[in-house]
Amino acid sequence: MRRSEQFTTLGRLAWLNEASTRIGTQLDLYRTSQELAQFTVPRFADGTTVDLLEAVLQGEEVDRTPGLKAPRTRAMAVAATDALSALRATPVGQINEIPKEALGTLMNTRVLKERRTALLTHMKRPDFNRVVYTDKGAQTMYGLGVHSYMGVPLIARGVLLGTMEFVRAGDSPPFTATDRAVAEQLASRAAVFIDNARLYGREREHVVTLQRSLLPRATPHTPGLRVHADYAPAVDARGVGGDWYDVMELPGGRTALMVGDVMGHGLPAAATMGRLRAVARTLMTLDMAPDRVLARLDLATRDLEDDQVATCLCAVYDPADASYTLASAGHPPPLLVDNTGAASFVDVPVGAPLGAGVIPYDCVPLKETRGARLVLYTDGLIKTRTDDVDVQLDRLRRAASELSPQSLDEGGLLTSPLGDDSRFDEAVLLVATDAPGRDLRVWELPQEGVAASNARKYVTGQLADWGLAEFGEITELVVSELVGNALRYGNGPGQLRLLRGERLVVEVSDTGPDLPQIQHVDVSDEGGRGLQLINMMCRRWGSCRTPGGKVVWAEQDVAP
Repeated sequence: MRRSEQFTTLGRLAWLNEASTRIGTQLDLYRTSQELAQFTVPRFADGTTVDLLEAVLQGEEVDRTPGLKAPRTRAMAVAATDALSALRATPVGQINEIPKEALGTLMNTRVLKERRTALLTHMKRPDFNRVVYTDKGAQTMYGLGVHSYMGVPLIARGVLLGTMEFVRAGDSPPFTATDRAVAEQLASRAAVFIDNARLYGREREHVVTLQRSLLPRATPHTPGLRVHADYAPAVDARGVGGDWYDVMELPGGRTALMVGDVMGHGLPAAATMGRLRAVARTLMTLDMAPDRVLARLDLATRDLEDDQVATCLCAVYDPADASYTLASAGHPPPLLVDNTGAASFVDVPVGAPLGAGVIPYDCVPLKETRGARLVLYTDGLIKTRTDDVDVQLDRLRRAASELSPQSLDEGGLLTSPLGDDSRFDEAVLLVATDAPGRDLRVWELPQEGVAASNARKYVTGQLADWGLAEFGEITELVVSELVGNALRYGNGPGQLRLLRGERLVVEVSDTGPDLPQIQHVDVSDEGGRGLQLINMMCRRWGSCRTPGGKVVWAEQDVAP
């Protein structure tokens, strides 16, 4: 059927039925608006524009009742025949800036205010300034032979979404009451498609906002490491889920790194991710070993009411020897890129996913990583619907080998075409290992009485070198108490660590199994007050178990 012919009843039904298959093929506002405009030209009009309310595009709630003030609109789509290609319309994507003096007379404003179709069957010269608010635009429209105009509101589920405007020119017949009825039926159908895209986009925005709010806003100071974290949500709202990462400071200058992925998508997966991350942070702040953290996380996951399953990779970095300790719960293996650019996967024993109830988990050490980069990621970075896992991992390894160190640090893996990145969300944690700086010192202490004297000498000398001599007295007392406890209860001290950062941290290790606790002391007791003194003079103190015994540490605030 040619556009210049009048619609018959059967023709109208066939055309409107075709609209249901040609419009709304994707849940995207711009794409749906463009499909709507292109569908009407040239079969129904010589030129069509689609404008949507700015509130609709921003995901805000839209007023369902007519108002006295016309809302702001944004140009979403323009379609015209070759004869009308010179029409001056607002560029797609820009706000329709309408002068105040034109708001009372403009036809499009009237359509928005009254939410009714406006029809100019035979346009006269003054009518062009009612359709276009600029004199130049009105003159152009008049010169191109436009003679008929119609503006139709887009309303779905009682919500005003925007407007469609049609024009005819040349030998095309003017719009009639029948054309008006056809346009209103088309608008009612198209508005539903546009509203579906609006609701879908708003749902995705809510999920992504929740997801991002549950992720770290910034990474903490990490001695010996440069950490770059990235998260990319899926384009499809159904693909946004429970991918997460975390970076935590641990005593003694160590750093905990975690990457995880909750199975499933949408708000339930994001909420579960938030709960698991909170539990993981609590466990890691206790300075537990990665395998013990995963075991406790498995128990926490099984306690969730929605029977969720998640994968997780946990790593602890020690700047003293530039080593990692890693454990995996069903997670893809980390990728190590050495200082020559060669990439290889770290062979980490893969335990069962969290929530499966199959424990224990095993740790693996990764030694001498200075100058290397460790990549922790979720499977969304590499996942495709067609390739095997081995193919996906090999593609990642080759992509990392081809990127420069700077590109890796700037998140180049996220922009590499590794997987179906539009369908799955991705989290990447890239860790670059630097040479040890002067902010961390480690000494071996003898397991005898001179250990306390040596420890005091080490810390006072180092504090003087750092320009922190004013902390000498308190630090001497703290280190004396820690070493004394190690000699009395821990079979002798092992290492002494002193870390300078935002806080001054003293740490003493030993082989004893029992963790120290503050005891109630009577006035007549001769001992038992050491930890009480440390608790009063330091910001905080604590202890944690290690494979060879335990570590006791204390922190003091360092003024800027």
